[in-house]
Amino acid sequence: MRSVVLPVLLLAVVVTAMAAAYAKHQSRKLFVELQNLQEQRDAMNVEWGQLQLEQSTYTTHGKIDGAARERLHMHLPATQQVTIIHP
Repeated sequence: MRSVVLPVLLLAVVVTAMAAAYAKHQSRKLFVELQNLQEQRDAMNVEWGQLQLEQSTYTTHGKIDGAARERLHMHLPATQQVTIIHP
């Protein structure tokens, strides 16, 4: 009986040690992946902030007015060209 129990216990210890090493390896691998994803998230947040700032500058009245005058050749009509319609 004793000759069977000792090899089984030894095998169980070896399997447990290998499982613990594998779990630690997986944990480290997943932690590195998490750090990479967090760096990507942070970079995207910075880019998002820059894009929001850029969008806010493009939507100012001065930018729109300048683009309308330069690209579309638009201008304010003279007073006699304006017709007011009352409902």
